[in-house]
Amino acid sequence: MGSGIAQVAAQAGHEVLLNDRDDRLIARGIRSIEQNLDRAVERGRMKPEERGKVLSHIDPRPHFSDLDVAIAIEAATENLELKLEIFRKLNDSVAPETILASNTSSISITKLAAVVDRPGRAIGMHFMNPVPVMRLVEVIRAVQTTDATAKFVHDLAANLGKTSVESRDFPGFIANRILMPLINEAAWALFQGVGSAGDIDTVAKLGLNHPMGPLELADLIGLDTCLAIMEVLNEGLGDQKYNPCPLLRQYVDAGWYGRKTGRGFYRYDGGKKVEG
Repeated sequence: MGSGIAQVAAQAGHEVLLNDRDDRLIARGIRSIEQNLDRAVERGRMKPEERGKVLSHIDPRPHFSDLDVAIAIEAATENLELKLEIFRKLNDSVAPETILASNTSSISITKLAAVVDRPGRAIGMHFMNPVPVMRLVEVIRAVQTTDATAKFVHDLAANLGKTSVESRDFPGFIANRILMPLINEAAWALFQGVGSAGDIDTVAKLGLNHPMGPLELADLIGLDTCLAIMEVLNEGLGDQKYNPCPLLRQYVDAGWYGRKTGRGFYRYDGGKKVEG
């Protein structure tokens, strides 16, 4: 997600500082961007010289010191304590006028805003995966967020070629309040033997006109992320219908997170999806 956000910002002509936990992960993010741009060139959607220009806008930044940016967008995994730690570090590393945004899928923006000195400049900016392809951005206001901060983020989303919608700071916001129960119910259908993973996804694609089935979409998102969001929904809304499917939890316990680990609801052999 972080590399995807960096790519779309660089393609829009912005100067981007790309940060991660270490140089290895930053290099992996740069490689992901390069591969995306290479595909765009191969398909005639981008000229070779444009590829180089996009990459020239991205500056790998392995530290948090002296971040001279208009907005800092955090895109770490769905872990509240980790995100709070990053927000505290950003609070000490950016100028007072810098906006602090989180790409969280479900975690309270209000909680993140509460740990910084200028909570009115904290906000949620939730991109969809894969960022270079998906056109939506959810903008989530903390109770502290100012109108000026929200306007800046809506304007930035438009500048990046995205359509923005605004959500209240409720567990799961809008997108995952709708999507994750669908994925979870598909996992229950698989767990209870109602159908195979392939058949469940085919029903969604051909019967419901979804571009991707819920189980293969979960593998793309990451089953660990799906489980984390379901737990936020379950705890935050206090309704049994948000109880994570045991199969989802079991797969995460096994380290089967989906595409990124080579196995989830499907196996992935050399990038090719295989059922079972």
